[in-house]
Amino acid sequence: MSYGGARAFAAAFRYLGVDARVSPAGDERTYELAAKCTSGDECLPERVTVGNFLKTLELPGFRPERTAFFMPTAGGPCRFGQYAPFLRQILNDIGYEEIMVVSPTSADGYGGLGDMAGPLMRLGWWGLVGSDTLRKMLHVYRPYETRAGDADRAHEEALDIFCGAMEDRSVPLGKKPDRLAGALEAGRDAFRRISVDFGKETMLIGVVGEIFCRLSTFSNEDLIRKLETFGAQAWLSDITEWVWYTNEEEEKNIRLFGAAFSKKMLGVKIKKHIQHRYERKLLAPFADEFVGLEEPHNVREVLKRSYPYLPYEGSLGEMVLSIGKAVYLYEKGADGIIDISPFTCMNGIITEAIYPKVSREHEGIPIRTFYFDGTQIDLENDLEIFMELVRNYNRKKTRKRIRRSAA
Repeated sequence: MSYGGARAFAAAFRYLGVDARVSPAGDERTYELAAKCTSGDECLPERVTVGNFLKTLELPGFRPERTAFFMPTAGGPCRFGQYAPFLRQILNDIGYEEIMVVSPTSADGYGGLGDMAGPLMRLGWWGLVGSDTLRKMLHVYRPYETRAGDADRAHEEALDIFCGAMEDRSVPLGKKPDRLAGALEAGRDAFRRISVDFGKETMLIGVVGEIFCRLSTFSNEDLIRKLETFGAQAWLSDITEWVWYTNEEEEKNIRLFGAAFSKKMLGVKIKKHIQHRYERKLLAPFADEFVGLEEPHNVREVLKRSYPYLPYEGSLGEMVLSIGKAVYLYEKGADGIIDISPFTCMNGIITEAIYPKVSREHEGIPIRTFYFDGTQIDLENDLEIFMELVRNYNRKKTRKRIRRSAA
């Protein structure tokens, strides 16, 4: 779903002995290939993933008999559950039956991965935490760089260091977190070497929405980079937020089935404890970097803020996280909220209907939903109008933002 996350996952597979590579980056060819196999009713993330997988078939030296596409799946009303079987159908239709589609699911504890499941779950978690953190560093530093491109170069350098540590097979799995923490610290220092002006005035914009589209810069036309040209700093909701939410849902469902005191519940509690411990270890070098941008201590803080608008016992998925996070970002002093969603996405449609009430009850903070469907839109003009509303709100708001030192 994100460039850094994909690189980290590929490195995790390589550590386990699998020759894993990130699928080709999205471009116009992505849409051309997807259009040959889709009807137009599919959501944008499905078209992008299908198109990028099909671009793999065009790579020099491509060997279908030695290729597998990694496409996890899930249940629920989201069309994501159809991505893997649809991809399988497309590959069969175009004569590539020999290409495997590896599609693990949380329903069986990712048992489809066999003996690799346990190590990959740990490596994957470390990879998500690390790549989320480095992306956040990019969004912290890029609006303030004094030489264009320095933050992007630092981000690439930091990812190279982190993914190199991830795939290094000379380090035992048990010692890998120490190595990754050191790699993240080195990545942090790459950013710190950039010439920046943190005294520059910017508007803080929270970015929420559908998880794929908000994280895929190709899918959202690099909205955050364009937003920065209007004097904004983005606070993007990360991937790990979703992991914490699924953990919470797992606990809730166990209670609903009357197993609050069971081995299954104990297993979930232990998993969360271990994940928190690793997260604290990996994030320790960044305490001074994210002043005023601290994430919620617990996903329940987000769900609690969503409750007056979308009670999380009945409303499920990204919609409750987007509403709750919007309120949390308001409380942290954000000057505006942007929701990024694919066109026709159920989560985006529901949250867009609720945002006016959220805005009215929180000092009129500007909240704008941007939909994407793969066609060109006048994004710069819409962002300029939104940022004018943001500056007006900034002048009158009472929730002030805590900013890091300019030193």
